[in-house]
Amino acid sequence: MKPSVFDKIRSSCAFAAEKAELVHINQNFLEEYALILPIEIAQNPIMESENHFCGDAEATLAYFITLDCINFGSGYFAALRKDQGKTGYFTVASRLKAEALRVGGFSAAWLKTINSDECCRIFDQSPANAVAYELMCLFAKALSDLAALLEKEFGDSFIKLIESASYSAAALTEILCQMSFYRDIFKQQDREIFLLKRAQITASDLHIAFSGQGFGRFDDISELTIFADNLVPHVLLTDGLLSYAPDLQAAIAANELLASGSQAELEIRASSVHAVELLRQTYLATGTKVSSQGLDYLLWNRGQDLKYLQSPTHVTRCVYY
Repeated sequence: MKPSVFDKIRSSCAFAAEKAELVHINQNFLEEYALILPIEIAQNPIMESENHFCGDAEATLAYFITLDCINFGSGYFAALRKDQGKTGYFTVASRLKAEALRVGGFSAAWLKTINSDECCRIFDQSPANAVAYELMCLFAKALSDLAALLEKEFGDSFIKLIESASYSAAALTEILCQMSFYRDIFKQQDREIFLLKRAQITASDLHIAFSGQGFGRFDDISELTIFADNLVPHVLLTDGLLSYAPDLQAAIAANELLASGSQAELEIRASSVHAVELLRQTYLATGTKVSSQGLDYLLWNRGQDLKYLQSPTHVTRCVYY
């Protein structure tokens, strides 16, 4: 039987984690950590609606596919003009929600009108801010790629795109990976390491937003891994499930940029995927059923607490997270 895209993520991240030199999974902490976490949050994810568009079904579908098309740029967020009291992600999500309300919902035709200047307007960024403008240009390219995919394959229809996945998160992941900005796949020791953060999170967001029904129905949703970014590893590090080599820890504390696909960055992300798989198995051994998707929801939201926000995550400027 051909391995699924999720099998590829799990096996390749396990390989990378086991070979890691700079990142260590503290496996003797797994059982204690499982007792500490409020697991009921992972078992009952709810879409946050203050900053996300949740309304008419078709408009909600278009919003989340569009949002997750530009759900990256954490390495640029320090330079962004943000809403007071909001993180970079919630600033982007809420400003995109405002635009969806302004135009009455997104369409392929709307996507085709979005260039870097329009992104500056939508997200309230200045072209004079070189770092922020670089991100706005990447947003514009990502949205253009989505428009081209919708036009070429799905008759300019978000609905046809989701219907073509036939209730499969794996199929949706494969569809989205036709766009280069979704393909975070790297080489380590001549082996491909699959991460696919944004391609997976699209299915997850739709599943949560639609409570697993309609446009959010994916019969293989439990097969998702976590969505390896910079925040979930930081939570695992702060809580003690991961530990980093002293030089890597010092580089992160100094806000030094880690290159996308570099040894350190790849080990951090792959090890976080594998660590959560081990955590899920720890729960399963005690009779507690929880998905990696649910654990990602729990850990990412845990990362919004001051305990985690008061120390820096690793910083990488890329289109993958």
